[in-house]
Amino acid sequence: MNTFNARYAWTISLAAALGGLLFGYDWVVIGGAKPFYETYFRLTTTRSIGWANSCALLGCLCGSLLAGWASDRFGRRKLLLLSAVLFAVSSALTALAGSFGAFIGWRITGGVAIGIASNVSPTYIAEVSPAPWRGRLVALNQLTIVVGILAAQIANWLIAEKVPMNATAEMIRASWNGQYGWRWMFAAVVAPSIVFFLAALFVPESPRWLVKRAKLAGARATLARIGGGKYADDAVAEIRTTLSDDGGTQWADLLRPGVVRALGIGIALAVLQQWSGINVIFNYAEEIYRAAGYGVSDVLFNIVITGAINLVFTLVALQFVDRVGRRPLMLIGCAAIGMAHFLIGLAYRDGLHGVPVLMLTLFAISGYAMSLAPVTWVLISEIFPNRVRGRAISISVSALWIASFALTYSFPSISKTLGSGGTFWLYAGICLIGFGFVFWRVPETRGKTLEQIERELTAA
Repeated sequence: MNTFNARYAWTISLAAALGGLLFGYDWVVIGGAKPFYETYFRLTTTRSIGWANSCALLGCLCGSLLAGWASDRFGRRKLLLLSAVLFAVSSALTALAGSFGAFIGWRITGGVAIGIASNVSPTYIAEVSPAPWRGRLVALNQLTIVVGILAAQIANWLIAEKVPMNATAEMIRASWNGQYGWRWMFAAVVAPSIVFFLAALFVPESPRWLVKRAKLAGARATLARIGGGKYADDAVAEIRTTLSDDGGTQWADLLRPGVVRALGIGIALAVLQQWSGINVIFNYAEEIYRAAGYGVSDVLFNIVITGAINLVFTLVALQFVDRVGRRPLMLIGCAAIGMAHFLIGLAYRDGLHGVPVLMLTLFAISGYAMSLAPVTWVLISEIFPNRVRGRAISISVSALWIASFALTYSFPSISKTLGSGGTFWLYAGICLIGFGFVFWRVPETRGKTLEQIERELTAA
């Protein structure tokens, strides 16, 4: 049995996972800055306000598509460095934006950084992790995302609390927050971006990418440091068997029967993660809690509570993903989220307000945080063959961002058509379908090497 170097494996995985921290903060901070930059740039139309809030999604999609090709060609480490640079530059220049056009341009650039990090960070961690630890190490990336989200939620709460409830647009524009506070909310990403860049300078390139590029000495050196000489020799030999006919990755390779199956699973899991409906609770928390009878101050505090619950149960996932397995956690999550959504729908139908709705949303978030949120990223990083992993993950994550946009964009219309109760019943039905899909189609990958998973999926 191999004895692994825990300190080294966790250190390089944490360095890569810093991209998730920046992803989480940059993604959520826009909500707290919203009332301040809107008044500063004098945004009054629904179109301009919506574009300011959603433009980063365009960058996320572009970044995720770019990451697939670029990480296969240039390596995972260089893409980590690129995303760190983009995070730092886009955050600084968003903070300094003097016009709405500049603000939009740099927010899209920040979205590109998010798209790259959301692809490359879990991919890199999966490729350097020993099989027995891979689940919790990849889930570490989700933990850093959650920490970033919570940090942004706390910052939003503390700053927004200083603004009087009856403040007019002119009062907000003339305040310190209206002139400078929202800028510091974006600029805060610069310092951790520099830390991420410096950390990425010292991590090794993915050994699986190195083997694919016939750089065996570098791959052996990294693998030996993780698990010793025999582990390195065995791993390199196993990786090479999956690349023996490699003549260079082409997009057409994704159409091979075994790869198509894995790609279908990856896309379906990405869409399920979004259309389970949890991100509606995050993105429209203010509207949901207002509809449940909460005031402004309580709404802001409840949002911080959701972030804290998200963090606690992500830690739970780290403890169980390699012990219990991926499939059981996903099945428990689909069932728990679906049940919570069903009960939330009943609460809205029966006119229940306040604590019941809060507790049910927290129950849904806890189920999501220990299942679909981290485990989807784990599975997407595991199920694809070595030769096409970068591009296949790129397509799956692009599907995730498209599903995220569709979910966020459609919620107001669906809610208006079906009502609050009917909307949550719709998401409950999607979770039920997701339960069936996971039960019948998703393989268990716990404790298997990436190459073993590849052989099983391509042979099926």
